[in-house]
This record gives sequence, C-alpha cells and structure tokens, in this order.
Amino acid sequence: MNNLLTQATLFKFLKFCVVGVTGTVVDFSLTWICKEKFKIPKFVANAIGFVVAATSNYFLNRWWTWGSTNSQVGVEYTKFFAVSLIGLGLNTLILYILHEKMKVNFWVSKVFATGVVMIWNFLANNFFTFAGV
Repeated sequence: MNNLLTQATLFKFLKFCVVGVTGTVVDFSLTWICKEKFKIPKFVANAIGFVVAATSNYFLNRWWTWGSTNSQVGVEYTKFFAVSLIGLGLNTLILYILHEKMKVNFWVSKVFATGVVMIWNFLANNFFTFAGV
C-alpha cells in the first residue's frame, strides 16, 4: 500500500488525469460523431471512441506520465492496449447496466463509466504496463 501512496505515484496519477482529459475529449467527440452523425450503433460508436482514445493516451502517457524509454514499444503498447480492452469491457458493462437496465441517460452513464475505468487503467498501467519505470 505504501508504494501506491507515494508522492511520485500521486504525481503520475495527476499527469495520467491530464492525459485522460485529452483522451476523454477524443473519446466523447468520436463517439458522438459516430453515434449521432454516422448513426453507428451506440455500443460500436463507444468502442471506436474508446480505442482511438486509448491509443493516443498510450503515446502521451509513455512520453509524459511515465517517461518510458523501453525499446520494446510493441510489447509495451500491447500491455497498455490489453489494459484498455479490459477497461473497454468494464466501460461497456457499466454503460449497459446504467443505460439499458436502469434507464440512466447514455451520456451520464458514460461519464460514470469513464471515471471507474480511469482508476482501473491507472492502477493496471502503473503496476503492469510501466512497472519499473
């Protein structure tokens, strides 16, 4: 637990949150364009927005948040993307439960799901993808 609450980890979390804001803008914008303008089904639109945002977040987090110099970018990206795919599953499950079952507004549900998945993504990336950085 000590490793989780260090000043360095908290600073990384703040950086991760800043990167996350850019990812959220990409995610929500692309989801909206796909869903509202191109009439792509909402869960497919959500997946597209999430995957594009996860990819941009990888590069920003690699460079700025963790300062990774790992020469195995493909391996590192695969780990990051695997964490993101698990996050996508959590995101979709939360959207399904809140929006489809509980009838909460789609966008309110998406905001909540994004917050939950953000915590998962940070912890998994800090202790798995970028462990040792």
